[in-house]
Amino acid sequence: MTSSNRVTLKPGDTIGILGGGQLGRMIALAAARLGLKAQVFSPDPDSPAFDVVQNATCAEYADVEALELFASDVGVITYEFENIPSSTAMILAARRTVLPDPKVLETTQDRLAEKDFVTKLGIGTARYADVSSAQDLKAAIAAIGLPAVLKTRRFGYDGKGQIVVREGADPDQVWADLETRSAILEAFVPFEREISVVAARSADGEVVCYDVTENEHRDHILKFSYAPARIPDALAAQARAIAEKIANALDYVGVLAVEMFVVPGKDGPALLVNEIAPRVHNSGHWTLDGASVSQFEQHVRAIAGWPLAHPVRHGDVTMTNLIGDDVLDYGQWLTKPGATVHLYGKGAPRPGRKMGHVTEVKAPSK
Repeated sequence: MTSSNRVTLKPGDTIGILGGGQLGRMIALAAARLGLKAQVFSPDPDSPAFDVVQNATCAEYADVEALELFASDVGVITYEFENIPSSTAMILAARRTVLPDPKVLETTQDRLAEKDFVTKLGIGTARYADVSSAQDLKAAIAAIGLPAVLKTRRFGYDGKGQIVVREGADPDQVWADLETRSAILEAFVPFEREISVVAARSADGEVVCYDVTENEHRDHILKFSYAPARIPDALAAQARAIAEKIANALDYVGVLAVEMFVVPGKDGPALLVNEIAPRVHNSGHWTLDGASVSQFEQHVRAIAGWPLAHPVRHGDVTMTNLIGDDVLDYGQWLTKPGATVHLYGKGAPRPGRKMGHVTEVKAPSK
């Protein structure tokens, strides 16, 4: 970062948060713990983050006047999700420092740009190809093979915007079903397990990584996270080194997560990067109760220009997402020894909607 873009907040100053979901809510709560205020900007009047802040702006991301007023009220701006319109980021960045820098979004909002970025760093990914037509898809299938996964280049999450392409599929129909003009075909990875590294980087370039997390999904949505991941120490060190390399290459400020596959190899397991999430991340929720400092506080520290913490994990941690109707059984978790319940204050549950999570901390195994 240039010196003119450096931010140093003091207690009582205000952080602006774009997005009013559960991540924004937890960032605001972490800021309050440090004596900082938060103001949330979201177009959704039912945003759960609104419930925990004194000041909020409910307006569309294209509302220039509202964005300008929001920027004038805060000392720094951050975001809880990466699919912010580029025009919104540009308007705000012209008036106030936005962290992580909106330039990061140019890489992470586009799956092809992200894969190219990671590959140029010498870090492994699944084989991939740019696809802009049914003809491109046929050529990509011929080069990469099947099964493979066709994904929209932008705005996909939790399994949305992607189709698994298997033997016998009609490429023309698959392309029509995805309903996009730009996509990426990725080779299907026969992974042993999925892991992620949540890392924080300060404006001074210090990078601090949490313990590697192992993740299990249900219907393409994260269901369980385990810390530490059940992988060899040497592989965990490699995963942290990959996350640090990516954070430094992006000149990143704040918390990010790097999702990876552990794949078998003749010389032992290896790592392939799947995605970069330029924000606090669902797989880091275990840090709220399982570490001395949460990912949310670490993010606040980074964007406020404060020293990063060096978190200590309290034990073996399991995080369980409460998805859809799972939240209706919250009572059973309230009486379970060692369990901590986090409910997000959302409205009615629906399939695939993250309503809360539970963390369980156990003494480390000997």
